Amino acid sequence: MKKYGSVFRIRFINSLQYRAAALAGMATQFAWGFMLILGYSAFYRSNPAAFPMEFSQLVSYIWIQQAFFQLFTAWVAPDDITAAIETGAIAYEMVRPVDLYNRWFCQISAVRVARALLRCAPVLLVAFIAPEPYRMTLPADAIALSLFLLSTILSLCVIAAWTLFVYTTVFYTLSLRGIRSFLGAFADFFSGATIPLPFFPKSISRIMELLPFASMQNAPLRIYSSNLSGAAATQALLLQLLWFAVLLIAGRLYLKRTLNRVIVQGG
Repeated sequence: MKKYGSVFRIRFINSLQYRAAALAGMATQFAWGFMLILGYSAFYRSNPAAFPMEFSQLVSYIWIQQAFFQLFTAWVAPDDITAAIETGAIAYEMVRPVDLYNRWFCQISAVRVARALLRCAPVLLVAFIAPEPYRMTLPADAIALSLFLLSTILSLCVIAAWTLFVYTTVFYTLSLRGIRSFLGAFADFFSGATIPLPFFPKSISRIMELLPFASMQNAPLRIYSSNLSGAAATQALLLQLLWFAVLLIAGRLYLKRTLNRVIVQGG
């Protein structure tokens, strides 16, 4: 475990150096967050009772989503792993005395955490001092905050496992661009990144909440905003744990099968 901790630490420190990209990202998150909140507020003013989430809950949902965009969104992925597969440098990775799946999992997690930490503080600061009703609020109590933190960790695990599953397809397609664009948009839509899942018809949202994508964003964001609490929050956490186990096992088997058949040409 020590060697994988070192991989995480090295990759985390390396990702912290991209401050210019973080500043550009912060500007995007500020603009996008205010745009979404103002757009939803126009609908809420017409008939607030018609919506499944209180406006204050939705505001917190959006601000947390923007603050931790790099952590939660499905299509964000470091390109060095893809480059290793496309160029054949994967041969060097395969002969190292480490488990390739564990190594890549640590790399993906470190990049996401580092990028999120670079952006989140300024976004959260503005969100907490914004005028009402656009101000983000704290969770209802310490229990809700603890559940949110646990859900966020599980969310990172689910997304990293999903990303590795997508990476493995590059061995067959030789390009990540198309598959990442399609599966990333698909996952973000079903995770509540585009529209919160409670806004869908109940017959549809019940099914979407059972899919692995709901464990990426829907669960932690709704727990923080108090839209999920009590037994519903516990169920969401158990689903996150279940989907992480499923994706982890399936991803390891998929990568193992793929590596047994891979052929690297050149020298």
